[in-house]
Amino acid sequence: MSNIIKEGKTTAIVAYFTLVGALIAMSMNMEPKNEFARFHTRQAFGLHIMFIGFALFLSYTFNEYAWYGLYVLYIVLWGYGFIGALTEKRQEVPVLGTYFQKWFTFIQ
Repeated sequence: MSNIIKEGKTTAIVAYFTLVGALIAMSMNMEPKNEFARFHTRQAFGLHIMFIGFALFLSYTFNEYAWYGLYVLYIVLWGYGFIGALTEKRQEVPVLGTYFQKWFTFIQ
């Protein structure tokens, strides 16, 4: 199991660097497939999509404090996931991580 984690660690870390990084991680994990990398790619992709979706919503209903809340939430969840990838742990981001694993099953 630890060999799988070590092989997928780089891909898992790349996934957390913007939406483009998540897309690159998807292509990096095409062959050979690594379940640790897939787990973190789903988490990172979900975080990036969530941030972009809420940012688009907030751009129509401008509320300065809502923007602060969005950035704090994103940075905290991103940090939680990124540190999990660095320390080679499969820890889901709080609240949304389980959903990201279910919703983004197309990420192989």
